[in-house]
This record gives sequence, structure tokens and C-alpha cells, in this order.
Amino acid sequence: MLKRFFPYKKIKSLYDIDFEDLYDSGVRGLTFDIDNTLVPDSAPADEKTVGLFKRLKKIGFKCCIISNNGKKRVRPFAEKAGVKYLYKTAKPSRKGFLKAMKITGSAPENTVHFGDQLFTDMWGANKVGIRSYLVEPIDRTREPFQIRLKRILEKIVFLFYRGKNS
Repeated sequence: MLKRFFPYKKIKSLYDIDFEDLYDSGVRGLTFDIDNTLVPDSAPADEKTVGLFKRLKKIGFKCCIISNNGKKRVRPFAEKAGVKYLYKTAKPSRKGFLKAMKITGSAPENTVHFGDQLFTDMWGANKVGIRSYLVEPIDRTREPFQIRLKRILEKIVFLFYRGKNS
């Protein structure tokens, strides 16, 4: 039952990924959460993020931001980063992930989703068969209260995840 929340892979940072290798393995579509995955919670797109998306486009990836945040948060971020976006996606709903794959022109078998939360990002991606990469949250001190509560539940799930992967 808890397996639905398990990531395909856990990573410390997006900047630790060998994206060229990922592309060579056949991945073509990349989807991203914003807060605590690309930048700290509520932070604007920074030069590092803009550079990352330029690099990914150069490699050949099609990218899309998929966020539960509203348009006022997501649109300026995505426009500065130069990437397509979806907002108010109600992750873990399948709908947003399916729309994101239409935008990227990819299918579950050649798409990877990057996010920092088990109950939205990992579960949603897993529901549609997308490989889910759990990114260590960038800055937990800026997270809203409801996210902090979810982190407590995530710790319980991780006890089972560690057991599965030991």
C-alpha cells in the first residue's frame, strides 16, 4: 500500500543529475515541481534555475512545470525560466501529469518527474507510470505549516521505504 508513495529514485539536488545520461537512456520529457525542488519555497526563479532549463533545452528535453500553486506564483516563475507550465494541478491527481506529458510530447515510459513531496509529487507521478525522482527539500525552514505536517507523515513512509531498499 505505501509503495505508491515510494520514489523511483532519491536525489540530493537536481544539480547532481547527469541529464545527458538521462537523455541517452531515452528520457525526453521532464516535469518539475517548483517550491523546494527548483528553489526555496516562494522564491522567484533564479539564474541557476534559468541556466538549468537552458541546458535541458540544449540537450533536447521538453520540460514542463507542474504545480499546485496558483497562476500568480507559477506564471512569472515559468516565464523567467523559459519553460511551459501548469498551475492548480491538484497533485496527486493524474490530470496534471497527463496534461504535462501532452505539453512535452512524451509518454510515461520516457518521462521523469522531479519533486520534493511523497504525497503529491511521487504519488501523482507513480499513478500515471512516470518515473518519480524525490529531490531533498532545499529549505524546510520556509515551508508552510501544512507542508510541515505532511513531512511528519513522510517520515513514517520512509521507514518502510528504507526497509524495502536495504
